[in-house]
Amino acid sequence: MPADMPDDFNFVVRFGYGEVTKNEINTFQGTVTKDLITKGTATAHLKFTPNEMREIYGKMREINIIAPKKFATSRNCSQSPSNEDEWTVTVDGKTESFSWTDRNCELSNDAIALLELRNFIQSIVNAKEAYQALPAAEGGYD
Repeated sequence: MPADMPDDFNFVVRFGYGEVTKNEINTFQGTVTKDLITKGTATAHLKFTPNEMREIYGKMREINIIAPKKFATSRNCSQSPSNEDEWTVTVDGKTESFSWTDRNCELSNDAIALLELRNFIQSIVNAKEAYQALPAAEGGYD
C-alpha cells in the first residue's frame, strides 16, 4: 500500500451477528446503516473528515489490509451468535473483498486485527451526530 493515501481509497464494512450483517459503514456511498434488530435498519449520510480517512488508511496500511489474510481457525468449538464481518477495500486501483467470523470460537491474528480496526472505525462513527440521531436498537439476538 502506498505511504500516502490514494485519492481512490474507500471501504465498506458490513458486520453483525451470524448471517445478520445489517450494520454497514460505506465510504463509497457516504452512508452508515445501523441494525435496529426488531425495528429493521436505519441509514444516515455520514462522511469522514479527510483527517479521519487518513487515520483509517494509516491503520489499514499498518495491517496491510489488501494482502491475503488467514482466517481459518480450529473447528473444535461452535458459538452462536457469532461475529461476522464482510469487507471491501479499494486502494490505488485495486479492490479486495474478504470476510471473517468467530463462529468457531477462535480468531486468527488477521481477524483480531480486522476486529480492532472495525472497532476503531465504529468509535469514530459513534461520535458523529448523524449516527447519534439514528433510532436506538430494540431487542436482541439469540
